[in-house]
Amino acid sequence: MAELVSLAHKRAIPLMEDLGSGALVDLDRFGIRGEATVLDSLRAGVDVVTYSGDKLLGGPQAGLLSGRPDLVARMRANSLFRALRVDKLTYAALEATLLAYLKHDYHTIPALRMMGLTKEEIDARAEYVANRARSSKVKIQIVDGESVIGGGAAPSSVLPTRLLAVICEGLSADELSTALRKCDVPIIGRVEEGRVLLDLRTVFPEQDGVIAEGLLQIART
Repeated sequence: MAELVSLAHKRAIPLMEDLGSGALVDLDRFGIRGEATVLDSLRAGVDVVTYSGDKLLGGPQAGLLSGRPDLVARMRANSLFRALRVDKLTYAALEATLLAYLKHDYHTIPALRMMGLTKEEIDARAEYVANRARSSKVKIQIVDGESVIGGGAAPSSVLPTRLLAVICEGLSADELSTALRKCDVPIIGRVEEGRVLLDLRTVFPEQDGVIAEGLLQIART
């Protein structure tokens, strides 16, 4: 990046970086190592940085631009801006997310709150769900695993977690996965080694009971 910045400035060519994930704070505190932030790029001399409003930023689906005011103003003046701009609801959600960053209130941003969960916290919740949902038909084990942050955001980063490994008498893993998706509240897991794996890092704590009820619903069919 330093070489690109030097070359761009030497030739008076604007340098744009598509950062993708949109991390606004150092994610080391959440266990994510080596993820560059928007400020890192701007401080390195990048003229315009593009990134997502969702993913690591944790807000609504949107595309953001940060950088030299004159370049951003020229892009805003382009006639395509009016066709591609987001709506007022997206702006409202984005404003709430960015205000949380300004106040350092990271716990109110769901994506960061989920990344901040410890393995021990997830294990306690998994025990609750497993104890409530076990039946003669549905068998549940709690196993070590990894939470994958995402393809477009920190693609190589994983966090240690505890997984619910579920099998159901009379159903293959694929059939069980399909049945879970068809619950009153769809439950999305992944299939590995003949089991359906559920990672409670991706579920709000108040939804743990929904997971248990979904498993019981399948056990009763």
